[in-house]
Amino acid sequence: MTSRSFVFAEGFHSSKANAMQDWTLLIHGGAGGMERGKMTAEQDAAQRAGLSAALKAGKVVLASGGSALDAVEAAVKVLEDDPGFNAGRGSVFTYEGVNELDAAIMDGRNRAAGAVAGLTRTRNPISAARAVMEKSPHVMLQAPGADRFARERGLDQVDPAYFRTEERWQQLQKMKENAKTGAAFDAEVKYGTVGAVAKDVHGNLASATSTGGLTGKRWGRVGDSPVIGAGTYADNRGCAVSATGSGEFYIRVGAAHEICARMRFGKEDVQAATDAVQAEVKALGGAGGVIAVAPDGTSAFSFNTPGMYRGRATSGGAFAVHIYGDEK
Repeated sequence: MTSRSFVFAEGFHSSKANAMQDWTLLIHGGAGGMERGKMTAEQDAAQRAGLSAALKAGKVVLASGGSALDAVEAAVKVLEDDPGFNAGRGSVFTYEGVNELDAAIMDGRNRAAGAVAGLTRTRNPISAARAVMEKSPHVMLQAPGADRFARERGLDQVDPAYFRTEERWQQLQKMKENAKTGAAFDAEVKYGTVGAVAKDVHGNLASATSTGGLTGKRWGRVGDSPVIGAGTYADNRGCAVSATGSGEFYIRVGAAHEICARMRFGKEDVQAATDAVQAEVKALGGAGGVIAVAPDGTSAFSFNTPGMYRGRATSGGAFAVHIYGDEK
């Protein structure tokens, strides 16, 4: 597959003071085999509407002087509530027919982080991850304990049936049929993780990622999304990153932290760093994409799949969402 990368520098001025007053927001809704002709017009429109709603939610926060942390949480919550994306409501099923949800969030100001894995009752996993970061001494909680913690912190709880959609259920049945011929996971290979990265007017960065994982995952499998440094990372000294894709490979590469390290120590720009790490992931056999934003507001998308649900908004007036690899 050909890697696709896009760098954006709108809003960056020669004056450092002006640059600090700008804000930037990027979102993604997963990467995979999204190609023209494979999606109906209705599906295309629904996904773009969902991305736009998430982008608007984060934009409202940033445009009013709010924090990058609040913005990424707001954007991801919208995507978690949209059944068209593999996070929150609309998450894929495990092999046993259960929705198990993972999420992580990170504050670039002080590298505070929170993550959850295996949730089955908390409506918005990203808010649970933030509660872990702010209201516990830990970084990651998992399974029933994570749900219990979220409930004790007053977060909305739902019946597990809330997360179910018929489309995802049928994907599991199809995957099980394919497994009889040797296929391991969803044959259509769509990594539906959602995420957001932002730089606020105060110069701070943040990242958030949420997912239902892989269709047919087994044995309590956890991917890269809630793993700090793999699918999620933010550091004001480097960048903020959120990844989507074949999680085992992003974990092995330490992708999100690796991008930040290349920028911080190697002085690479955001596009060069994301493309280099994506190349590493691809060389190992992994597929997917990343979004990233630098302290100066420059930002990048990089993916080695045919498409990636993605969007970008800035204080300079940019506001756009895309799906296919040929959209720039």
